[in-house]
Amino acid sequence: MSETSIKRYTLDEIRKMESRTDWDALRRAEALGLEPERDDDEFELDWTRAELVTPEPKKAISLRVDPDVLEFFKSQGAGYQTRMNAVLRAWMDAQLKR
Repeated sequence: MSETSIKRYTLDEIRKMESRTDWDALRRAEALGLEPERDDDEFELDWTRAELVTPEPKKAISLRVDPDVLEFFKSQGAGYQTRMNAVLRAWMDAQLKR
């Protein structure tokens, strides 16, 4: 992932954007039975049972890694530590499923 491909917008900027949804194509697909008809009321969110889930804080550690491994993750841009954690988590999840 490169920083140049990431676009950041404020909420106000998003609200001012023109929709790029092709509503005619969606209607045609629905007419062909490619998408089930649905009542918009059924998609209203029910916040009465919502729970606030706060993630556990990360633990700071000292970790020795090969220089080329570190450079690879850093070359992918900001958030390299998060990506490294995601790789470790994927490996852990795979091991737990064995």
